Amino acid sequence: MKNLNLKKLVSTRIPTEEGSFELALYDNDNDHKEHMALIYGDVQGKDVLVRVHSECFTGDVLGSQRCDCGPQLHYAMDAVANEGRGIILYLRQEGRGIGLAEKLRAYNLQDQGLDTVDANLELGHQADEREYDIAVAILKDLGVKSVRLLTNNPAKIEGLTELGMPVSERAPILIQPNDENIDYLSTKAEKMRHLFAFERMPVRI
Repeated sequence: MKNLNLKKLVSTRIPTEEGSFELALYDNDNDHKEHMALIYGDVQGKDVLVRVHSECFTGDVLGSQRCDCGPQLHYAMDAVANEGRGIILYLRQEGRGIGLAEKLRAYNLQDQGLDTVDANLELGHQADEREYDIAVAILKDLGVKSVRLLTNNPAKIEGLTELGMPVSERAPILIQPNDENIDYLSTKAEKMRHLFAFERMPVRI
């Protein structure tokens, strides 16, 4: 794990449709980005329900149907609120770590026929460039000893575990695909080992 200085800048109450959360904003001397923790209830201790969510402007803010990011975020917020205890980490790692401009360029390549992995590679990036040192540092700052991780991505489980944050359980995120993102999700399953459980699949005509 990287040596980094983590500082909580401020925290405040954020009422949402899913419930009333505490939003904590963190700064650090590694990537100098402001990452966030959306906290519900008493999160100190073991087996805390946690979602490690990477920033997605197009999905989280605009509601783009090219990905499943926005629905995953709100699924996690609802799950944590229903649990009565948990954390959603919002990491500033747009486009699986390549940034917004490169993600939009990758979208153009996808519209030309490349999948989400090959588009990143064509631009000179890895399929996934995210790191989880900041996530583990924030969780430890909040007193978390182990997590039940809300994810469909085995790489996140491996990443947190390797950095010293035990994952006691994987809690799947159940998102219904649409015609715009079904190929994207299929690529993540085939090339990135993502685990999906859908109630139904869209009918392709």
